[in-house]
Amino acid sequence: MNTNDIQKETAVVRIKKGAGRSLKAGGMWIYDNEIDTIDGTFENGDIVAVEDFDGYFLGRGFINTRSTITVRLLSRRRESVIDDAFIEMRVRNAWNYRKEVGDTSCCRVIFGEADFLPGIVVDKFSDVLVVESLALGIDRLKPVILEKLKEVLAGDGIQIRGIYERSDAKVRLQEGMERYKGFIGEEFDTKVEIVENGVRYLVDVKDGQKTGFFLDQKYNRLAIQRLCRGKRVLDCFTHTGSFALNAGVAGAREVLGVDASQLGVDQATENAALNGLSDRVRFQCADVFDLLPQLERQGEKFDVVILDPPAFTKSRNSVKNAVKGYREINLRGLKLVKDGGYLATCSCSHFMPPELFTKTIREAAAGAHKRLRQVEYRTQAADHPILWAADESYYLKFYIFQVCEEK
Repeated sequence: MNTNDIQKETAVVRIKKGAGRSLKAGGMWIYDNEIDTIDGTFENGDIVAVEDFDGYFLGRGFINTRSTITVRLLSRRRESVIDDAFIEMRVRNAWNYRKEVGDTSCCRVIFGEADFLPGIVVDKFSDVLVVESLALGIDRLKPVILEKLKEVLAGDGIQIRGIYERSDAKVRLQEGMERYKGFIGEEFDTKVEIVENGVRYLVDVKDGQKTGFFLDQKYNRLAIQRLCRGKRVLDCFTHTGSFALNAGVAGAREVLGVDASQLGVDQATENAALNGLSDRVRFQCADVFDLLPQLERQGEKFDVVILDPPAFTKSRNSVKNAVKGYREINLRGLKLVKDGGYLATCSCSHFMPPELFTKTIREAAAGAHKRLRQVEYRTQAADHPILWAADESYYLKFYIFQVCEEK
């Protein structure tokens, strides 16, 4: 679709007096209960103007009345026109930022709201792009975004071999959209080899979780390497083996990676072989919540325990149950760490704020009768920037602790 078809808004959304506090603080969302009136004609997915209760211009974004997030802002400038040049500017800024802050051989090139393109994520795995589109308005802009991204990358000598779409998340249903996955353009082998932190992986962009690989933990994986040389390591919720393999390439004596998904374990085993680590890094398909107590009863101990669980909460309503899950898994993990060993633990849900996650770990340590010395606290990699006032962009909390016995 040509952006000229959707750039000229014919409707104005006016918010209630006293509403839109998040938006005015720098956020990019307007919720349905903040809207007073919508004047003019529009179709869901169209660009609309947004005004305060008194007519003061607040920005321009796309509307979808089927979504609780009714408007997602694209620009706050009155003079901005949402056309090809505007999209190219956003895409080029996103790519230039990645070039400045980290490794671009595999990285998140566009991170939705944090790159001022709300509702879309694009990951780059070597010469392949994987796109996830989660909002109706950005879905209409998706062809232009991808076209401009390929042009910007080509300007740096990067030729994209293919694009795969992974817009199969349930959240699309809340936007009145169908879940979808498939090729955009020419088909290609969907197992893509990448190198990250000196570790080789085969990324399954078609059937892997999310876009195929969790790039946000890139430098957290690197951070645990120095702790693992010559050590015995347990990696829980290993997915395709990324933390376990970082421990392996760092010279760990023995590594056990555990995941409940047989597909994940098979991919992790394949990745271990790819790195020549099959003799020291092995994987087991098991429920971590069942396995850890079993290892404790067997008297097993590890120098390093890594906990990288999936998001136990994806809504505010389930936070209380999530706290129980995080507390239990950290308590069990702590009991398996040797005196003076290390625990790396994280949460990837933005509904679990840092303060609550920290409190939960403290409670787990008390329950396990362990003392914790914080080595470092980290968040997601810089290619997943945290946009202040857009709380959803800050989701990954990652701690490394030394675990000490009471003496």
